[in-house]
Amino acid sequence: MAATLLLVGCGKMGGAMLDGWLKAGTVELVVVVEPGGMTHAHPAVTVVGSAPELPAGFAPDVVVLAVKPQVMDNVAPAYAGLAGPKTVFLSIAAGKTIDYFHRHLGGAAAIVRAMPNTPAAIGRGITVAVPNDAVGAAQRDLCAALLSAVGEVAWAEDESQMDAVTAVSGSGPAYVFLLAEALAAAGEAAGLPADLAQRLARATVSGAGELLHQSPQAPAQLREAVTSPGGTTRAALDVLMAPEGMTALMTRAVAAAAKRSKELAQ
Repeated sequence: MAATLLLVGCGKMGGAMLDGWLKAGTVELVVVVEPGGMTHAHPAVTVVGSAPELPAGFAPDVVVLAVKPQVMDNVAPAYAGLAGPKTVFLSIAAGKTIDYFHRHLGGAAAIVRAMPNTPAAIGRGITVAVPNDAVGAAQRDLCAALLSAVGEVAWAEDESQMDAVTAVSGSGPAYVFLLAEALAAAGEAAGLPADLAQRLARATVSGAGELLHQSPQAPAQLREAVTSPGGTTRAALDVLMAPEGMTALMTRAVAAAAKRSKELAQ
């Protein structure tokens, strides 16, 4: 891939993606629009403060829209002039639909809506994307290659699935962090010193996550492997797997997040 890119916004997620592209060495030129400036010294990167400062005649293969959703109204229209058959817009703004970008960029714009998550910062994220009908096969592959710089990539069959995607993987890291918090608090309640409880919770959650990442076994199989009949783990799981336990609680939480995602898209 020797693509020319326009990255609009270089915050945590945009910066993580830029780092991934540069490490992979697969981009020919990246122009970054960042009003506050940045100190990214790299021969393939040009930094400007706003859309009017773009190089004359610049026609990127991909425009990556990586600004916060709440400022997108003021940002997206400035790039409508770049819409055309040779340019695809890749948005990682949560809640912003393909129809939303049609209104700001024109109905003929090729658009890929994507939902990454924060482990992208260490190259271990997962991004789910969905294209509109104007996106060609080569453009889809190009977007997949760009997104894979920060982790796994999956494609949704329909844009209506993106609210659930946001609720599961987009918000999901916060659920895992809360699990570590709750496990540490429970350890303290059981009599452990706070620092030891926190250390055990952090190492246990991160270690179990890495085991899940590396193992070909399903989560249920891994759970069963550490659960002896009548043992301590079984006693705890009887509480967590009760009818109103963890599965029911997580189902309600994901449903609430998906509902909020729908509301934000309106």
